[in-house]
Amino acid sequence: MTIDTSKLHISTVADDAEVTARAFGLGLEIAEFCTAMNMDAPNFAQWDAKVRAETDGITQLTFHAPFNELCPAAIEPRVLDVARARYREAAALAASYGARRIVVHSGYVPHVYFKGYFAERSVEFWTELLRDTPDEMEFMLENVLEDEPELLAGIVRNVNSPRFKLCLDIGHASCIVSDVPLATWIATDAPHIGHLHIHNNYREWDHHNALGDGLIDMDAALTQILTLAPDATYTIESIDAGSSARWLRDNGYIPAPSF
Repeated sequence: MTIDTSKLHISTVADDAEVTARAFGLGLEIAEFCTAMNMDAPNFAQWDAKVRAETDGITQLTFHAPFNELCPAAIEPRVLDVARARYREAAALAASYGARRIVVHSGYVPHVYFKGYFAERSVEFWTELLRDTPDEMEFMLENVLEDEPELLAGIVRNVNSPRFKLCLDIGHASCIVSDVPLATWIATDAPHIGHLHIHNNYREWDHHNALGDGLIDMDAALTQILTLAPDATYTIESIDAGSSARWLRDNGYIPAPSF
């Protein structure tokens, strides 16, 4: 089974993201604004210029929204106000680059939020945000610290919008925060997956290693994903994009560059 390269992106967390994307004919996931201060003066001009240069001529784009201290289920009302403002800014900025798909973190922190409360508040937040953002914008809710797949799957079901889906990060699901097998994560989330982050690790930390560098059985994971979520898009979110793209090529998932 192969991955359609029109559905495959490289995250700009990798220093070699642009050169890898251009070499293999892939898209980019813009990660420069994961840190919200890069959206503000005096930092914005520098980062905006960088993004416009690296995405020049690349039309296949996804945008990763800021996430530090942003929680859609925050108990403090003013924190919710900040989260709303930042996500609206992110949607406008993504649109300015031509990106129509935005990856957002859930904001869940174990032992801080009761899951029922977190889910209920999250549904309210995202339902409101979808009303306040353009109809062409899609939001992909990413797992980070969740210890099981049903929490975010339930939120997506209850938001009940074609513009709101899951971004299953298989590296996060396979890290120390969860003992649930990755195959169970994929099977549970598959009906709701719109996007995936793929990278590897050795379970002791979220290292974002290259696809072939870790304990995740990447062949098994990709085979299951391609079977159960065939319409999903992907981002290689590894700090070594070139090695990951070559791993996909060498294992028959994408073709070799045509040069």
